Amino acid sequence: MYAGKSEELIRRARRALYAKRKVQVFKPSIDKRYDESMVVTHMGARHEAVPVTGVKQLLEKLDPCVQTLLIEECQFFDDSLVDVAVQLADRGVEVILAGLDQDFRRRPFGPMPQLLALADEVVKLKAICMHCGAPASHTYRMIDGKPANFHDPIVLIGATEAYEARCRNCFKLRGEPKSRVTLPKPRPRRPKS
Repeated sequence: MYAGKSEELIRRARRALYAKRKVQVFKPSIDKRYDESMVVTHMGARHEAVPVTGVKQLLEKLDPCVQTLLIEECQFFDDSLVDVAVQLADRGVEVILAGLDQDFRRRPFGPMPQLLALADEVVKLKAICMHCGAPASHTYRMIDGKPANFHDPIVLIGATEAYEARCRNCFKLRGEPKSRVTLPKPRPRRPKS
């Protein structure tokens, strides 16, 4: 979160429209943070989108003449989105998908790992850690100002009231299981002579 993925999706949608392409933008209907039928950035930029409950409804509303398909918050769709994206891309449709690759526990999120593996191009954006200012690639969930628990439900729609961007160093989650792998301790570095 807060890396600019919605801004990038909107930029690409506008670019396709400037090129006079038939464009459709979809978003999951559960994401009502800023608007029910718009992709909205945290900074307020907006673009019209069709809210859908899932891939089945997306297919019902998909224009057969679409040339550029953009989907926001792909992590909330089921794995059948992978087949849809591949089939449309194979048909020549430009498919642009935006989503979080990891949930708040730093685990792969929804269909994103498969989509990343099959994509022709992957743009992985980083945010700025809201704790120390370093580059951040993790979504950190806070509940009432305290770190979430590892065992909390995966999906919680929210924005600044519930989430922060965090770097690896500043990411500390309550209840996170200990690793089953024990790494050897790093050797002290010898000074160069």
